[in-house]
Amino acid sequence: MLRERRFIRLWCGTTASGLATWALPFVLGLAVLDRTLTAAGLGIVLATRTVGFLVAVPISGVLADRYSRRAVVLWAGLAAALATPFIVLGLGRSVLLMAVAAAVVGAGQGACRPAFQALTAEVVDGERRQQANAAMTLAVRVTTLVAPAGTALLAAVLDAWWLLVGTGLLWAVAALLPPRGLPGPERAAERARFFREFGEGVREARRHPWFLAGLGALAAVIFTGYSATGVALPLVSRDRYGTEAVLAAALTAYTLGALAGAVLVARWKPRAKGWAALTGLALYGFAPLSLLLPVHPAVVFAAYALAGLGIEVFNVPWFTATQREVEPRLLARVSSLDFLVSYGLAPVGLAFLAPAIDAFGWEPVLAVCALVCFLAPAVAAAVPSSRDFSRGGRS
Repeated sequence: MLRERRFIRLWCGTTASGLATWALPFVLGLAVLDRTLTAAGLGIVLATRTVGFLVAVPISGVLADRYSRRAVVLWAGLAAALATPFIVLGLGRSVLLMAVAAAVVGAGQGACRPAFQALTAEVVDGERRQQANAAMTLAVRVTTLVAPAGTALLAAVLDAWWLLVGTGLLWAVAALLPPRGLPGPERAAERARFFREFGEGVREARRHPWFLAGLGALAAVIFTGYSATGVALPLVSRDRYGTEAVLAAALTAYTLGALAGAVLVARWKPRAKGWAALTGLALYGFAPLSLLLPVHPAVVFAAYALAGLGIEVFNVPWFTATQREVEPRLLARVSSLDFLVSYGLAPVGLAFLAPAIDAFGWEPVLAVCALVCFLAPAVAAAVPSSRDFSRGGRS
């Protein structure tokens, strides 16, 4: 499967989009260091990119089900590629221009996600999708390591302008490289309105109790556990251990754990796939728990590695089950719900957690976060169809 030309093209296109996505914040961070961009300007640009992402995800879900998934990837990637030079033009001159261009780049990123998810189901047959999804998520995790390191190395010989141009070229690759999908389901001759079509996706999601339960558990973990990583980990690293090295090492351990999880789940097929996936999701609770207790830094690293492993043990079966169980003509719309909830709650959780820590201290807040991370997947597992992530009881 990994040697098939069509899948290699899809994998490379997805990887290019991941590299461009992860590299942009680091390039802009370098611009802050050389005083070409202010810290406030950086926050505005990244915030507008997130807004563009969240707006585009549901729209893309409808368009990718209405038209060709390959065409949506093409136009979304080209939009991000063509908008990137305007970030370059605005650097040091106009934060407003950078923010508008970043919103378009974020929209391109958001539009690609459900389209890539649905395109994977068209390019890869059902028996090999778990391996394909593991390879996709492996690419995402590798980019989280390669993009920052590669950006730092290139920064020694190139300035921020050229690095930004490089992210635009990566988006062009992401747009042009993926293959055409297999013939999709027949589309209706008359096009319904956007909200009606998106509503079809919502109704399809509601037909699958395991999907709603799993999405609720994922949302709870992201709102609490992910936010604890974003807000509490830097504070604990500084105030308890007196060094930022704990922050860097914990995040690296998380990524390495996720890589190990992707490799594991590429071959591992437990009998109760859903329960195994939800157990993996619950492992994220060890991350805030390790920050709560006065433990050696090595325990924190191990907890974050376990959380990273667990999130991929959840992600790969989750994506595979969605591709298997959801009606093909509605797959992009249902996938867009997944990305909208998971990515949309991340900034909301960050916004709530910081004031909560200021008001109550990090100990009670982290205790609640850990408890939610452990309990939410357990509640989801109580839904009967969650055992196999299958409404019809298929494994």
